[in-house]
Amino acid sequence: MKKSIISPMDITVDELGALMDLADDIMKYPEKYAHACDGRILATLFFEPSTRTRLSFEAAMLRLGGKTMGFASADSSSATKGETVADTVRVISSFADICAMRHPKEGAPAVAAAHATIPVINAGDGGHHHPTQTLTDLFTIRSLKGRLDHMTVGFCGDLKFGRTVHSLIRALVNYTDVRFVFISPRELTIPDYIRNDILIRENIPFEEVSRLEDVLPRLDLLYMTRVQRERFFNEEDYMRLKDSYILDKKKMSLAREDMMVLHPLPRVNEIATEVDSDPRAVYFEQVRYGMYIRMALILTLLEIKVD
Repeated sequence: MKKSIISPMDITVDELGALMDLADDIMKYPEKYAHACDGRILATLFFEPSTRTRLSFEAAMLRLGGKTMGFASADSSSATKGETVADTVRVISSFADICAMRHPKEGAPAVAAAHATIPVINAGDGGHHHPTQTLTDLFTIRSLKGRLDHMTVGFCGDLKFGRTVHSLIRALVNYTDVRFVFISPRELTIPDYIRNDILIRENIPFEEVSRLEDVLPRLDLLYMTRVQRERFFNEEDYMRLKDSYILDKKKMSLAREDMMVLHPLPRVNEIATEVDSDPRAVYFEQVRYGMYIRMALILTLLEIKVD
């Protein structure tokens, strides 16, 4: 595996399988790994707000016996003084053994990885990549569905700016017989580089529709996303599109009994709270799987093996 993980493409299918097998073992035998990272430090460099991802990384390292340090916003870092990402990560490399970075600018974690002397994990860069959310999604699907192939996957909501969507599409195209259904308003369709450079070029079957109800009965998996206020240039466009799709009990009645609903969170109102009690809604379980797959990734990048 590469020293740093910036894109889902940095992890091969075989490496992904090994990571998920390790995460499975950690879930089954947590006590075996409780001191695997004794004496190691994870730095969380979050130049953009986060709850789940930052705390998931911190929980992962703490459960491995390590320690954490870092900041939760650019305002509390030397970025406010004009320090570059390259200089920040050079400094952090003297303190920590590994770091996770989130940044609003696309490509910033790649710059960090080029200048760091420790492994860098991209925890989200703008609308670009979010590889550990992709690992979380894949591990959730494999754990609950028992497979990552032969399925129809629906993506609904903000498909233009949603980095979790782009990363998961990139990963799923590596598996056999995966078909995509994209549900979004015209203004938030998947970017051309996903449509043309990945799906069309690789001859991956997909369709683009505007009504969720029309396709729900055909889906094995529904990946809901919020319309992200922070990616819009004006409030008017956001307000017009923010409630484009709301998944509720009535719509869920159209879906198959074994369809799963995932969401990278945070949720605003695109999934009604009444859906939370539906056994097909697995987005809170998704969070737990995310911690275990991050534990596996930290161990792998630090080259720590536990018998």
